[in-house]
Amino acid sequence: MQGIVTAAYGKRYGVELEDGRQISCVTRGKKNDLACGDVVQVKLTDSHEGVVESFNPRSSLLYRSNAYKTKLLAANVTQVVIVLATQPSFYEALLNRCLIAAEAAGIGVLIVLNKCDLAKNDDAMQALKLYQGLGYQVQPLSAKQDIEPLKQWLKGHTSVLVGQSGMGKSTIVNALLPDLQVRTQEVSTVLDSGKHTTTAAHLYHLDENSHLIDSPGLQEFGLHHLSVDQLERAFIEFRP
Repeated sequence: MQGIVTAAYGKRYGVELEDGRQISCVTRGKKNDLACGDVVQVKLTDSHEGVVESFNPRSSLLYRSNAYKTKLLAANVTQVVIVLATQPSFYEALLNRCLIAAEAAGIGVLIVLNKCDLAKNDDAMQALKLYQGLGYQVQPLSAKQDIEPLKQWLKGHTSVLVGQSGMGKSTIVNALLPDLQVRTQEVSTVLDSGKHTTTAAHLYHLDENSHLIDSPGLQEFGLHHLSVDQLERAFIEFRP
């Protein structure tokens, strides 16, 4: 029986079957090498649980790694939406690493500058002009006020939201799917950093042809899996 991974909780996965049922699954053996968005073949063990026998070939895979482990973020996505904010301030080094990972995986990128209603965004937009000059699309957004500017970019895509904690990814998901109410927390103004709210990746259906994966907030994005040549090719400004 075929399904799609809609949630990843360590060694367990939420899988939506073709008939619409949601079940909980484990993988065979000790390997946990599935990501949200993976299309899998499942053997049911009862009406609400199953075992993943295999997964279909992926059209894309976004992941990060360090010297010790690899973390799969999303499979079969067509767009990486990197969410930044005017408050708290974003780490440009983390943005660059997300861009490199997306470019290396051959996945399109949209940069979203969220919370434009909370603070003056002149400095942030100025910093992002460099990326616009390289050809990246940058969309200013106030997710709590008006989510419409983002919707046009998500239409027809399977997108994954990535970004450091506190950038407003859960608020974006709530605005797109108001009946869902993903839990959010206030940003720590003392530390100028966000409190981690999303602890597992989740896939949501926006419409029949548009899907969204919300991934946990990042504090780092390791690129240990990329060779020097791959890193060089991932910088679009170095391409001929």
